[in-house]
Amino acid sequence: MTIQIERWSESSLPNPEELKQRLRHEGYSVFQWSDAPGTKYGPHAHAEDQSHWIISGGLELRVGHETYKLRAGDRDYLPANTVHSAFVPGDEAVTYLIGSKH
Repeated sequence: MTIQIERWSESSLPNPEELKQRLRHEGYSVFQWSDAPGTKYGPHAHAEDQSHWIISGGLELRVGHETYKLRAGDRDYLPANTVHSAFVPGDEAVTYLIGSKH
């Protein structure tokens, strides 16, 4: 399995509580996280499957030579041991849910 991106297609902004419930229903442990503009995470991997679901702001996720720009409502699926890096572009903080599943 490789990284997957799910784009937000609804007309309303994402509701964090609804997204948390959806992640939990899928078997993820969930917590909310925020990063300031300009925050960078160098290449790393996690031992468990992860999903990041953007509540507000934006996040650039890099996997291999591909960069994925995530906005409010967008979600990624990262299989365990996927090497990735992340960057918060622009001048707005990003808030997102992190779901992890063993």
